[in-house]
Formats: sequence, structure tokens, C-alpha cells
Amino acid sequence: MDPTDATRTVHTPVPEEGPSAPLGTPLHLDHTFAFPTAEAMAGAFGDPDGPYLYGRYSNPTVRTLEAALAELGHGTAATAYASGMGAINAVLTALVGGGDHIIAQRALYGGTHALLSDLERRWGVQVDRVSGTDPEEVRALLRPTTRLLYLETIANPTTRVSDVPALAAVAREAGAVTAVDNTFASPLLFRPLDHGADISLHSTSKYLSGHGDAVGGAAVFADAGLHRRVWEHGLELGACASPFNAWLTLRGLKTLALRMPRHSATALEVARRLAGHPAVRSVAHPDLPDHPDRVLASRLLVSGGGVLSFDLHGGRAAGAAFTEALRTARLAPSLGDVRTLAMAPASTSHHRLSAGELEAAGIGEGTVRIAVGIEDPGDVWKDVEQALGAV
Repeated sequence: MDPTDATRTVHTPVPEEGPSAPLGTPLHLDHTFAFPTAEAMAGAFGDPDGPYLYGRYSNPTVRTLEAALAELGHGTAATAYASGMGAINAVLTALVGGGDHIIAQRALYGGTHALLSDLERRWGVQVDRVSGTDPEEVRALLRPTTRLLYLETIANPTTRVSDVPALAAVAREAGAVTAVDNTFASPLLFRPLDHGADISLHSTSKYLSGHGDAVGGAAVFADAGLHRRVWEHGLELGACASPFNAWLTLRGLKTLALRMPRHSATALEVARRLAGHPAVRSVAHPDLPDHPDRVLASRLLVSGGGVLSFDLHGGRAAGAAFTEALRTARLAPSLGDVRTLAMAPASTSHHRLSAGELEAAGIGEGTVRIAVGIEDPGDVWKDVEQALGAV
């Protein structure tokens, strides 16, 4: 019997087997493991699924999280990292070298923008940007040196939805790997590997752990050979996951199926109310009827997720006034927390982007991102409404 997501997230793997076993995953802090023979130890150095060797290579608690995420994401294997950016760095630098070509979505997380710019400047990697919705746009940019197509399921912070199936099919024809940052959606709203992507990336610090107390990242792979290639390179980067943070993420994963519907429903309710407010220029959430990708979102996503963005009249000053006036919600980075968090991306997560790059990514001077928590929906809106009074 194939379990549903609600059951699968609760019943994560437990490594110990015997007449009795713990219901929860044990926390293993050991980072060095002893071997009975020199041959056994030598063999462990080159096998991502082999005996535990050293914390940078593997750990029982971390491997349990990797197994859970691979199963949840319908992948063959997964690797956990110290952060979401650790996972993104491992994938990009493992698959792309000097003179290679990347096709990337315009609307991306600011840290990913910065990494792509660094690859261009220091490595000579060529990067072309696309909307994320037009496969012919991707096809026209393909070169013999194209190695990677990089997308976000729901873009940070604009909430644009990428057409993963159509774009991944074009990349596959050219022999390029498709990597999708699925952080905003989580595997409960969308599984990139089911739609032709090769790698699904997550900042596990967000919805997967869900409580704002564990930094981590992960990459889930459709192909075991690709997993091994990135795993070997990741060992050199040293961005290994913390066993304690992996344990906290496994704990948070158990309530993911309960939290995601609440995040999504409240975010949509707040977005609808914001759309009629005089201080607001525009609102973006994939489930709004006037969202530019609404038809695509309804076809691909279970729901539009817990993040919305909106533009305020008054630019950066208005964004600062709004976020500072919040009381229930907090002015803070990150998202996917049980608490509602808000920030103005132009001066924070995307501060490295020029005015032209911000405009190209769809981020205004007065854009505010709200990552809705699981508080009472009425309380969230009351707080947003009173903060708008400060604008």
C-alpha cells in the first residue's frame, strides 16, 4: 500500500531495527566512525550509500533525513546540506565550469542571483535569463555549452510560476540538466522530478522544518549517477548538514501536511483583502484570478503556497513603514515559519541587484513579501490592516 503524503511525512525512516525500536529518529552526534578492517574503511570513502565514515560524508540522522526527502520528492537519492545556499552552490559548481552556459529564470532568490553573477565574473560562466514560462525562449538560447536550466517553482518574491514540464523537456532535448528550487512549494504542492526536472532543491530551513529553528538545505535527484556526481563535489565544499538540524527538520516534517494548507489558505485570504486596499498598487499570489500565471498554477500546483507579495504606493519608505508597524507578524528574513514574517526585498534579500535587475526580476521599490504563518487568519489580517495605516 502506497501511503499518502500526510502519512509519509509522519512515518519517517528509523535506522535502528530490532525487537523494539524508537518511534522517533535518534539523534546521532558522532562524526567519526571506526572500522573492523582497512579494506572496509577504504571502500567507504567513495560510496554515498556505504558505511558511515565521517560527518562530512554521512551520519545516521542526516541520512535518515535524506531518505525521507528522497521518498517524499519521488527521487532516487538526496543529499542534505548545511543551508539552502549550500545545496545550490553544490549543484551549480558541480555541474558547471568555466566557459559553460546556464539558462536561468529572471525572478530568483537574491542569493542565487549573487551566485550566478559570481560564476559569470570569476569563472567565465555565461548566463542568460528567461521568463520561466516560454519554452521557445529557452530553445532559442540553447548552445552546445548549455549545461544547466535553473528555475524556481514559485519565484522569490514575485510568486511567478515557472512552466517546469515544458521548459525541462526543451533542456532535456539538448542534454542539459534542469534544477528547480522548490522551496516555496515544498513537495506537498509540487514535485519537480515528476514533471521532468533532474534536481529538486530545497532550503529545508523553510517549510520542511517549519519552526524557524533549523538551518539546512537539500537536493533530491532523479538519477543516481547525477546524485553521486554532486555528492562527490559537495564533499570538497564541506557544506555538510548538521545532525541536530537534520533531527529538527525530521521533527518538523511530521506536521508539514497539516501546515501547508493553513499557510496557503491564509495567504490567499490576505492577498484578496490587500487587493482592495488604497495603499496597495498590486498584489501577487498564484491563486489570485488576475495573477499572470494563474492558469499554469492551477494546472501544476496543489495550491499557491504561503507567500504573497504586494507593491505599496510610496516606494522603499512605504515598505519600511509597513514592516516596522507590524505587531503579530515580525520584520524578519526567511519564510515557511509557523509565525508570519515580512520584509521588503529590494533593500534586503535582493539588495545586491541593481535598479535595472530589480525591474527585470519584477521587484519594485515598494515591494513587500509576506510569508504567512499558521496563526489565526483574522489576527493576521488585522495586523496587516493596522500596519497599512502607517503607510
